[in-house]
Amino acid sequence: MSTIPHARLQFLGAVGTVTGSRYLIDHEGRRLLVDCGLFQGLKQLRLRNWAPFPVEPASIDAVILTHAHLDHSGYLPRLMEEGFSGPVHVTPGTADLLPILLRDAGRLQEEDARYANRHHFSKHAAALPLYTEAMAERVLNHVKAHRFGERFDVLPGWQATFSHAGHIIGAASVHLAGGFGSLLFSGDLGRSDDPMMLPPAPAPDADIVVVESTYGDRRHPVPPGDDELAQILSRTAARGGTTLIPAFAVGRAQAVLHAILKLKRERRIPDLPLYLNSPMAMRVSQLLRPHADEQRLTEQDLQDLAAEVRYVASEQASRELNRPAYPSVIVAASGMATGGRVLHHLKALAPHAQHTLLFAGYQAMGTRGAALVAGAERIRLHGEWIPVRAEVRQLQGMSSHADQEQLLQWLATPTRRPRRVYVTHGEPTASDTLRQAIEERMGGTVSVPEFLDQVELPLD
Repeated sequence: MSTIPHARLQFLGAVGTVTGSRYLIDHEGRRLLVDCGLFQGLKQLRLRNWAPFPVEPASIDAVILTHAHLDHSGYLPRLMEEGFSGPVHVTPGTADLLPILLRDAGRLQEEDARYANRHHFSKHAAALPLYTEAMAERVLNHVKAHRFGERFDVLPGWQATFSHAGHIIGAASVHLAGGFGSLLFSGDLGRSDDPMMLPPAPAPDADIVVVESTYGDRRHPVPPGDDELAQILSRTAARGGTTLIPAFAVGRAQAVLHAILKLKRERRIPDLPLYLNSPMAMRVSQLLRPHADEQRLTEQDLQDLAAEVRYVASEQASRELNRPAYPSVIVAASGMATGGRVLHHLKALAPHAQHTLLFAGYQAMGTRGAALVAGAERIRLHGEWIPVRAEVRQLQGMSSHADQEQLLQWLATPTRRPRRVYVTHGEPTASDTLRQAIEERMGGTVSVPEFLDQVELPLD
């Protein structure tokens, strides 16, 4: 007869995929959810956002977030609508980003539902948003910020500590300790050689480590992709085209702008007009200076981002970019071309061979970005098929995620080896490749969990 473990960790997301980060810790009648992300990409994954949550939301006592990206935070409004009412523990940077991301996500979902209903391309009687902007607003009253390195009580008898993870402003690894032992969640780890963000802090000791594996099966090119970026921008300009760069509004948009401005200062590309067409990315850019202690950016870098980038605020100005009179560069969200203003630019620019669609970040399976990078000759936008004749490229050196070697180096920093390592947040090949690499480099017990797997936690 099986017994119910005294404490358990359950993997509610980010297994077999890079989205939907959700980990549940259950101990002595208390429940903590580490990350509360949206599933993105393949339809069967996105449908999980609409499915009943695997446990009763009202039974969850608290949430702690590694960072603000929607695949780690974007389900919070829905969780709260279904009954969760506890605190949401975050870093100060994440506390500043969450209002921007969650409000925008709610607003976009409402707009997409209205658009689908107006144009009758929803397969359902009436398209509905997963949540609204008003629902997102309610989450913000529950946010509690804690400084990096500050040990705090996340629940009675449970202590948590945030350490720098790089990646984006506010990104953290989360160390938890209590009667169940100690756990370390890497969150999304940044690169040690990121030109914008400072590197991740060393990993503290823990009994169990849950580590991401987005790039667990590869290494980033050395040096980074500046040369490739310069060649693509110059080649597109020479044929009179515009380069459209879909970029995540938080982190990647700012990094791409920084890289292009650096190339312009060095005269390695023509002096092209540079547009940022994402209201959310514009608001995020205003947070760079208040959180300068997490970044490598100089005062000159910050001044250039403020003065040399043309920020597109109005919808009318956005529409005018679809008819470029001269070569230019447009950076627009979202990074996987799943929503936002970039879709209207794709619709206008993709059919014309002089333009370039340049992807600068990871493209999850099932997204338009992944389809385009794989060579799709047409894409479906707003209920119609759009031919793709523009040049399509993906930069290999601009990811904000650590590669395999950098993940292994981070895992090697604790003073003692963990009892077990779980590899998550990656496509199946990436996760299993990293699992093998960890076993070869470090030994020990390493596993790749499956959706809804439960494991017993070590007890002190």
